[in-house]
Parts: sequence; structure tokens; C-alpha cells
Amino acid sequence: MFDKILIANRGEIALRVIRAAREMGIKTVAVHSTADSDAMHVRMADESVCIGPPPSPQSYLSVPAIISACEITGAQAIHPGYGFLSENAEFVQIVEDHGITFIGPTAEHIRVMGDKITAKDTMKALGVPCVPGSDGGVPDLATAKKIGEEFGYPVIIKATAGGGGRGMKVAMNADEMESAFMTARAEGKAAFGNDEVYIEKYLTTPRHIEIQVFGDGKGKAVHLGERDCSLQRRHQKVFEEAPGPCITPEERARIGKVCADAVAKINYIGAGTIEFLYENGEFYFIEMNTRLQVEHPVTEGIFGVDLVREQILVAAGEPMSFGQDDLEINGHAIEVRINAEKLPNFSPCPGKITAYHAPGGLGVRMDSALYDGYSIPPYYDSLIAKLIVQGRDRAEALARLERALGELIVDGIDTTVPLFHALLQEPDLRSGDYNIHWLERWLAENMEQ
Repeated sequence: MFDKILIANRGEIALRVIRAAREMGIKTVAVHSTADSDAMHVRMADESVCIGPPPSPQSYLSVPAIISACEITGAQAIHPGYGFLSENAEFVQIVEDHGITFIGPTAEHIRVMGDKITAKDTMKALGVPCVPGSDGGVPDLATAKKIGEEFGYPVIIKATAGGGGRGMKVAMNADEMESAFMTARAEGKAAFGNDEVYIEKYLTTPRHIEIQVFGDGKGKAVHLGERDCSLQRRHQKVFEEAPGPCITPEERARIGKVCADAVAKINYIGAGTIEFLYENGEFYFIEMNTRLQVEHPVTEGIFGVDLVREQILVAAGEPMSFGQDDLEINGHAIEVRINAEKLPNFSPCPGKITAYHAPGGLGVRMDSALYDGYSIPPYYDSLIAKLIVQGRDRAEALARLERALGELIVDGIDTTVPLFHALLQEPDLRSGDYNIHWLERWLAENMEQ
């Protein structure tokens, strides 16, 4: 087992990894930019190293700085958290070349799943159901129009290297194809340096269902059920729950086995999430995230497992501490992402926290790096906290969520907490009757965009 690991991240996820490591008796190293000198993850780690100025490319995305921090402190492994370098295959290769263990999948698995066309082809070959669409990249507009006619509109054009909703455009009919195709290519080029796109049938009322998988890298893998992440704004998840309110035990067992078998066949190691669109009882693969997810706590809640601990174990060559037969769902869990943003336009709202009180009580978990007097820097993602609740069933989880939101105090800045207060009054949310378009429509009707 490792004596010391470095966390190549910041904020609540860095704290999350520190907590797991501390319970395992492993020392931790925090890295930070000059803007994060007073951050909670720096205070909580056993050691810390400043790796550069505030801009991410000069600090949290600086591979030489992170490798140097490992060498200076003697850290034997790196946990990437999520975001930043967590799905950067080149970084993983460099880490391994320096004799340091990467706590996550191999560079090859990250590379394969990072390219959406290759990922889709790989999953197809492994027996995972996929959305009907183009075979690989679409070279030109004429080909795009032929595909639109073949599969029928609407279709969605996606940048091969896309993510976070960038490089994705919908063409509802043939007249919209040219604009959507050219815009998706331009966005892909600008955001990712790659203008290749592919086309898929656009499902009109799907839910976003993702399956949590975990492998030991030696041909053994399990699934930990599904999460429903259908409430999204601009392709960014806002509200996540497990189990999915629309998924039957039979469907869960069926798609879960397909996913676990698929990652076992490729000797996948660590945590991964296979994401699907779900409509009319059918699952359609869209992508695989080769890292820990922001919403992993809801899965931990209903299964009673520590996914970060398991990541560290298998990276160190130890066996997983559970098998498929050990995993049973217990209750219902919900997570809401709280951002430092000003409503109704969701504009970033960094600033100094003048008062902070985290909610508590039975079934409440608050993952956050906030504290009284902390100044949220303007340089990074606006996510400042994740409120996770668990109950014996969905109704109890919703009641706890409403209660916990009422206890939460974050003064000095604006947050998205009022959004969740409002959403909890909606019958559709209470009943679980929504799809990936529901929140956008609700916002258009209830808030200025």
C-alpha cells in the first residue's frame, strides 16, 4: 500500500480524497495555486506544494509542476479527482514513465474513451447498445445531409473531442443541418483543437441514465447500479439521484451486467461511468467517463461503499473489497450541485464568505471546501458544494433535501440554492416525471435566461 499520495486537484474533491486516504493511514500532499494558498484542502493535507499562479494552465494543468511536487515530497501515487488532468491520457503516461502510480484507468483506456467515435465503436464491439448514427466521423456537409435523411430528423451533431455541452448542435430538419454542422465543427476546433464531428439520432424525450462500474484491472468488474442525471442546464448536471426513479430492477440488472462485462473484458481498472440516454425502455450509449464522477456520493450512499478507497486499493494492486453479490441497494440518495452563481442568469459570483453553516442530521452529507472568511477565487469552476441526502425511499430523501437546504447558510455571495427550493415545489420533480429537456423548459418559463 502507498505511504503517501498527491492529489492533483482542489476544492471539495481534493478534500474527499484526503479523507479517504486519512482513514487508510496514508499521508497526503495537496497542490495549490497562489490563489488557493488558504484553501481548505491545503489546510487538511499533511503537506502542500505551491505549483504556480492562479491560471489553471500554469498550475493545476501544469504537468511538470505536478510531477515535480511528487518528486519533492516523495509521493508514490497521484489521485486526479475529476476535471483538470483526470482524463488526460498524455498526463497518465508521463506519470507512469516517472515511476509514479496513477490512481485511475490506464492511459490507453482514457485515450480510447476520450474519443467519442472510438469509444462508441469499442462499446458496440463489447455488446453495449448505442444510439443509431454515423459510422465514425462525418467529413463534409453533403455526407451529413445524407445521414440526416437516412436516420430521419432530428439529429445531433457532436464534436468527436467534445464535452460539457460544447461542440453539440441539434438539427431539427434538413434546413437546419448546414448551420448546426458548421457550428459544431467550429466549436470543436475552438474548444478542443479538433473539428471532427459525428452524427446521432436525436432522441426527443430521453432520460440521462449512467451506470457506475468498477474494475480491478485483472478481468474482474462490477456495476453499482444507475444514477439518474436528467435534470440538466446546458448539458451540465444539476440534480442527481440513485436509484433512477424510472428504472426497474430487471432493467438495472440487465444493463448493469452488460456494462460490467464490457469493462471486465478490457481489464479496466478503477472507477468509471458509462452514460446512456434512456427512452421507451431502451438504453443508448453516449460516452464513458474514465474517472470518479462529481455525483459519486449518491452511489456510495445507497451501496455503503467508499469508491475513493476502492480506487486507491486497486491502484496499489490490492483486490476489490466487494463483489457483485455483495452489492445491494439500500434506500434512495439525491445530490444537488450548489454553485457560486447569481440567478436568474447563472453568472459566476466569486467573493468572500461572511457566514457559513453546513446542514446536518440523519441522512445528510455536505461535501464542500467552504469556511467562514474564505474567499472564492474567480479562476475556477463555480461549484462550491454538493449537498447529498439519503432516505429509506425517494419521498424521505426529498423531505431531507428540503430540510437540509433550509438549514444551509452561505452568506456573502449568491448561490444556486434558491433554484432547488423552487424545483422542490414542482409536481414533476416530486413524481420523478422529467427528462433531459425538462429543466431547460422550466427555466425558460420561470427565469430569465
